[in-house]
Amino acid sequence: MVEIGIMLPSRETAMTGRHDAAGLVSFAKSAEDAGFDSVWIGDSPLARTRVDPMTVLAAAAAVTSRIRLGTAALTATLRQPLLGAHVAATVDQLSAGRLILGLGAGFPLPESQDEFDTLGIPFNERVGRLDETVRIWRHAWSGGSDFNGRYWKLKDLTRTLPPPSPAGPPLWLAGSDTPKVLARVGRHYDGWLPFLPDSTAYARAWETIQEHTTRTITPAIYLTVLLDPDPIRAQAELDNYVRQYYRRSLTEMSTIQAYFAGTPEACAEWLHGYMNAGASHLILRLGSLNAPRQLDLAAQDLLPLLSRA
Repeated sequence: MVEIGIMLPSRETAMTGRHDAAGLVSFAKSAEDAGFDSVWIGDSPLARTRVDPMTVLAAAAAVTSRIRLGTAALTATLRQPLLGAHVAATVDQLSAGRLILGLGAGFPLPESQDEFDTLGIPFNERVGRLDETVRIWRHAWSGGSDFNGRYWKLKDLTRTLPPPSPAGPPLWLAGSDTPKVLARVGRHYDGWLPFLPDSTAYARAWETIQEHTTRTITPAIYLTVLLDPDPIRAQAELDNYVRQYYRRSLTEMSTIQAYFAGTPEACAEWLHGYMNAGASHLILRLGSLNAPRQLDLAAQDLLPLLSRA
């Protein structure tokens, strides 16, 4: 059964400058009422400033009861590992085990490097630090004691706050389809969350992951969609959205990330390509500054088409 998630529109504040934490919590409740399986939120304290994701998910946990709550993606290494584990366990407790942590190492962009530098984290160590953070979290949540790693040496982790399950919330790697990323997914993570623009490439990568691990891993995908009965108008609106956010055209960004603009019927057909490639959790970013309208369209016209799969 494929699950459908929705991104909370927190990153849009990087374009508009309007921060609305309470509105994001209400949006999460609306997504649950509309029948979506999960809501997700991004992370950037400085590079593309937005509200703190874990705080918003804690508040969303209080007003929802069913929907999964996730980060897409949390730059975990910007936080000291034990403090990160503490916050994650708290949110997981508040949500009764509904938390999923999609984790990213940070994009190789000047603004991301500046964010790391300002917070005193070596940017060139971000990948290794992320994988070691995951090991620390799992060690602490399962009741482990001392930890001796490359970047951190920590004593008596038995004092760490426990999550609802000793395994802790699922940890997904937000990454590409390079051999190194796929190997890391197979070794360390519970899920894979890329944004590949080609479903055929997705299928090949997912097969590679399965060939190199016996662990249970959730294949997910991050996709940006804009729904409109008029495909030309949809394309223009999505292009405007992308230009405001990335300062690049939709044509340029479509070589890196997965985008769709058009009718719900055509969108469902496009999404089925990823579902047929193996994706079991689709996370949809609504590529519009009118996110409530797009949420309504997705709930009324897109979800029924996907539920027939």
